[in-house]
Amino acid sequence: MQRRIYGHATDVGIRPLNEEKAVQAAVDLLGELFVFSVAGAIVVFEMQRNSRSEAKKEELCRQEMEKLRLRDEALEKEIKGLQSKIQELEQLARGKGLAGMFNFRIPHIGEGKSATPA
Repeated sequence: MQRRIYGHATDVGIRPLNEEKAVQAAVDLLGELFVFSVAGAIVVFEMQRNSRSEAKKEELCRQEMEKLRLRDEALEKEIKGLQSKIQELEQLARGKGLAGMFNFRIPHIGEGKSATPA
């Protein structure tokens, strides 16, 4: 059939193959098939192992990102709370002054007592 495809003469006589050479060719073929099958199986195994390893790494990365996201949200809430406290303190400081904030009483001199000790 190959001879027809390649345009060679088809009426050429083909010599019979020596039995010893035929057995040797079959053994070589089986040996090579075995070696290539084992090599192919190893390649497939390594690819699967590598993909499992990559999947584990990606899962760990996702978990770490989730932890960081939750921490970021908690810090954001804490910052907002601190900002509101700062605003409250600023309003108190503006309204009452620092003395009013700490409940200090400032004595006035002209309220019936003299400023000089006796």
